[in-house]
Amino acid sequence: MNVTIISAFPGFFSDFLSESMIGRAVRRGLITVDVLDLREYGTGGYRQIDDYSFGGGGMVLMPEVLERALVAAEEKKGPAFVTAPSPQGDLLSQEVVETLASQDHVVIICGHYEGLDERFIQKRVHRELSLGDFVLTGGEIPAMAIVDAMARLVPGVIGKESAVVEDSFYRGMLDHPHYTRPAEWEGEAAPETLLSGHSANIGRWRRDEAAERTLARRPELIGRANIRTYLSGGVYGALVHFPVLDRKGEKTTAALTGLDLSDLGRSCRTYGIDRLLVTTPLASQRELAKTMARHWTEGAGGGVNPDRKEAFAKIKTFASLEGAEKWVAGREKEEPLLIGTTASARDGGVHWLEAKRRVLREKKPVIFVFGTGSGLHEEVLSRCHIVMQPISGGLGDYNHLAVRTAAGIVFDRFFGWR
Repeated sequence: MNVTIISAFPGFFSDFLSESMIGRAVRRGLITVDVLDLREYGTGGYRQIDDYSFGGGGMVLMPEVLERALVAAEEKKGPAFVTAPSPQGDLLSQEVVETLASQDHVVIICGHYEGLDERFIQKRVHRELSLGDFVLTGGEIPAMAIVDAMARLVPGVIGKESAVVEDSFYRGMLDHPHYTRPAEWEGEAAPETLLSGHSANIGRWRRDEAAERTLARRPELIGRANIRTYLSGGVYGALVHFPVLDRKGEKTTAALTGLDLSDLGRSCRTYGIDRLLVTTPLASQRELAKTMARHWTEGAGGGVNPDRKEAFAKIKTFASLEGAEKWVAGREKEEPLLIGTTASARDGGVHWLEAKRRVLREKKPVIFVFGTGSGLHEEVLSRCHIVMQPISGGLGDYNHLAVRTAAGIVFDRFFGWR
């Protein structure tokens, strides 16, 4: 990690860069942080770095001074991605931090007074960043926060890589509560589960608490969170071939296609779906699905393409959705929550974000139900506990996605995190 901080008050950073994890990372060469004194690039004998704002107001950092400092930084470490902390900037988030951490060289320019000359910002600053809706006396504290957040992503800075992945916001969720000794303090005991030493139960408790905390405190985060690891039950996708609709809206049985099986199997493997449940009442079609799966899992195909072997290993066939549902209930020891999908507006349709929150709250195994042909028949939709509103985008005047595309979108909304 290569960072240059440009500041009129470089003394701010001496302790920050020498103490704790950041100090150790600097000493071990895991990160390099140079601090340039902006006054060394000032104008005249007094090394002036600012002047009065045109039109009245406070002092503004001068563009030519900022430019000289930035040129010096880039001459030493190469071209930079330039950021400037500012109340007018984008809100700093984990996604932004990851973008910064991927750069070869990041320059952070610390403003003061009324900030930086706008012409310099437009010409040289790639992104202004804000810690929140409040104003600080300068950019030094935000610069420290940015460096600290970036450093956590550098291998070796944090003791265990798993600690980074489990942190708040890395997967989109808040962290779970933490407790230490004594086991009881001022009449309040630590949760018995944490004292049990049972690692599986502790992990389950932590996931449940993280989900509950996020739902209660920051429900808006759920939209971009991967909730897969926070579910105690399994997750399944069902590809239904009967009863579905034909182009005239009549009940029909759709034909199975290898492309659907291949692409949906890959989506299931990517997003952590336990099984793809393929349902069709036609024995010949079920046998066809099994034949294709065997080719890729047991036959020559698996040796040629191991990735496709993993995808086809997700497939299990059934004569009906009811049969698939019964199989899941037996496997999970609990009745699953059925979530139907449709491309047509329907009374009672639920926004996908609300469906996601409900899945977290109910803690049941889940089956996402997708229809082939022209979509699921009402017989299927009426059995679902939740039917999501249609996927829409762009101008909203066209909604005819392939089932494998729609399934990928749905899985990503619930279980995508990068």
